[in-house]
Amino acid sequence: MKDITLGLVGVGRIGVMHANNIAALNGVLHGQGINVRLRLTDVAAEHARAVAQGLGAEFLPSVKALLGSGIDGLVIATGTGTHPELIRAGVDAGIPVFCEKPVALSVADSLPVLEYIRAKRGVVQIGHQRRFDAGYVEAKRAYGDGELGWIHSLRAVTCDMMPPPLEFLATSGGLFRDCSVHDFDILRWLTGREIVEVYAKGSNKGDPAIGRVGDVDTALAVVTFDDGTLGSVGASRYNGAGHDVRLEIQGSEGSLMVGLDEKAALASAEAGVGFPSGESHRTFAERFDQAYRSEMAAFAELVLGQRENPCTPEDAVAASRVADAAQESLETGLPVRVAAAVTI
Repeated sequence: MKDITLGLVGVGRIGVMHANNIAALNGVLHGQGINVRLRLTDVAAEHARAVAQGLGAEFLPSVKALLGSGIDGLVIATGTGTHPELIRAGVDAGIPVFCEKPVALSVADSLPVLEYIRAKRGVVQIGHQRRFDAGYVEAKRAYGDGELGWIHSLRAVTCDMMPPPLEFLATSGGLFRDCSVHDFDILRWLTGREIVEVYAKGSNKGDPAIGRVGDVDTALAVVTFDDGTLGSVGASRYNGAGHDVRLEIQGSEGSLMVGLDEKAALASAEAGVGFPSGESHRTFAERFDQAYRSEMAAFAELVLGQRENPCTPEDAVAASRVADAAQESLETGLPVRVAAAVTI
């Protein structure tokens, strides 16, 4: 049997999810003769110890101790402001790194990190989990195989059932950067095209405090791709029917809808239609449970040298550039061209 050890920094909500998924990798990879071990750390030491104990993992008191323990890959699930420093530390240790999106607090802050990774020839996977969702994967295959013809319209929707805590919204960078950035990423990934212009509008009809911290609770962006294809990206914090993530792809030869299953957070107004009949998802973690599992399995394969990087830092920054343009359009009321990538 071959052993690999993954180190995890940060055991908040998403860190605990990653810890559980790493622990479950033994069941996935055991048949390949691979054992996966987990070591973790967090500044909330007692909580981290409890998480480690519950998973049969090892707690270490600091990032330095974690990196010095001989881990084979580093998973970063801490606050965005810590991402650049931790990415550099993992790259300096000579091991593959997985980091939750985004790379840094802003595109400007991300560029020196990209340069550092390139200079050191580091391997860094960024966490855009929708690339591992079965529906999006199938849609990309169908489009790539020509089954849809040429795309004339794309309509993406991401709606929370209820907004996250106000403290989070105050530092999230806005609805487009926090939420719709996933749609911007998946649209680029699926089509293989760049979004070149965004025109956005927003409103705030829920908690007035969301407006007071500079955000909106509902927004819509019209996007234009470099080949002229049009798309829309909608988001809301108040979708009482459940957590709703869908993508409608309409082409000259066919159409597909990602996220249209028995748990879809919608209902038909047509007589006699009982679909969907299942209970809708309530959170993003439920909606993308399997995608998150597959994402961490992909990182293990990256560590093992069995696959190419499925989501590079450059990919993540490209999606953030679109989100920045959407935010600027929201604030100015004008269409905004997406900033071109800077050659480093």
